Amino acid sequence: MVVKRGESKTMAKKRDYKKEYRDFHGKPKQRKLRSMRSAARRIMGLKKGDPREVDHIIPLSKGGTNGKKNLRVVSRRTNRKKGKS
Repeated sequence: MVVKRGESKTMAKKRDYKKEYRDFHGKPKQRKLRSMRSAARRIMGLKKGDPREVDHIIPLSKGGTNGKKNLRVVSRRTNRKKGKS
């Protein structure tokens, strides 16, 4: 068997990324979180295509709610910066 540069002797099984994505995002917990994020966007009046995001002051994962007092509209950059810290 001749192995060309960049190839290995064993054939790796090709990953099905679409299936992995569907399996993860189709789980009930992920669907609920996505629903809650969408509800927050509706509460704050953001439409499709709006580049801004809704920031939960106390994150949903830490017991925060979708109440107006816990939401603020921020730029994507600001929201991503908050997530890193």
